[in-house]
Amino acid sequence: MKGFVQNLEGLAVDNVDFRRVLYTAKHCQLVLMALEPKEEIGAEVHQLDQFFRVEEGSGEAVLDGLYTPIRAGFGVLVPAGTKHNIINTGRAPMKLYTIYSPPNHRDGVVHRTRAGADADKEHFDGATTEV
Repeated sequence: MKGFVQNLEGLAVDNVDFRRVLYTAKHCQLVLMALEPKEEIGAEVHQLDQFFRVEEGSGEAVLDGLYTPIRAGFGVLVPAGTKHNIINTGRAPMKLYTIYSPPNHRDGVVHRTRAGADADKEHFDGATTEV
């Protein structure tokens, strides 16, 4: 297959893993995420651009200390160098996907929980989904 063509909303809603890398291209990467109630991605800064799209749930996007309520249908664009976090403030899981540009994680990596993601110091190794 060349590229990625699937029902992204359905995949995001069905996802139960904290992080699941779906597709890695040379210059961007598509990743599903699920946050349990009161869970957060964790404050971080990347030297790359990142986009989030919320498919289910509600919470807050934090960009350089500014808290903004978000819910299903919201997109969040995080420019490189911005300290950011996504926090599930709701009572149900938050289902979302993110696009990194350029890629940030190993292709195909799955972290079932945030603890597992925090323990794994993996980073993009240059390998893409399609060779």
